[in-house]
Amino acid sequence: MSLIQSLKLVLAPPHPAARPFLLASGAGAVIGRLLPWRVTKLLGTASGLFFGFCLYFFRDPERVTPAEANVAVAPADGHIVSIEKVAPPPELDMGDAPVWRIATFLSVLDVHVNRMPIAGTVTRVSYHAGQFLNASLDKASELNERNALRLTLKDGRQLAVVQIAGLIARRILCDAEEGMQYETGERFGLIRFGSRTDLYLPADVAPLVEVGQTMIGGETVMARL
Repeated sequence: MSLIQSLKLVLAPPHPAARPFLLASGAGAVIGRLLPWRVTKLLGTASGLFFGFCLYFFRDPERVTPAEANVAVAPADGHIVSIEKVAPPPELDMGDAPVWRIATFLSVLDVHVNRMPIAGTVTRVSYHAGQFLNASLDKASELNERNALRLTLKDGRQLAVVQIAGLIARRILCDAEEGMQYETGERFGLIRFGSRTDLYLPADVAPLVEVGQTMIGGETVMARL
């Protein structure tokens, strides 16, 4: 990655979900520095540091989605922690026959905006309250707080994307609603402060990625349909 590309990634404008955090921390930084007491100046410095962290964490860079039709791209940045055959989430009514699940772990340093892996219609959205285990653990898929989406393609096949809260993450944001149509790579949500995103492929589709590989949301091809 070139220096210019790296700067564009770091300096990308923040996602709208950052606004309340930026306003609160920005106000705290200004007020803390203006007041004469030592403790308020320390709080102002801490608020300023948090403001900078939020700018970085909520960055929302533009992505170049592959022009090739019928490819599933990464729904999130991060690195793949597991690829295995499991049953789809029961709340999505996709049957219990094993399909490929690709789990991508997002650290606090990764871009946390979620993107649709392929063009289709959202036919189910299901939120499940749960625990906040380390998202890199395999059992996080079943035990952690999560938000699952079923996406139906034009040919009738279905795949799923699951947003999973992690050890630090405490808020899953999802703009997708049942009946909404999306194009490949479109933004649909965000998970705050460390998380995981699982992609469940149709039964007749095999992954093209490997455990440990780094994903770029909206760009990295994970499978061909």
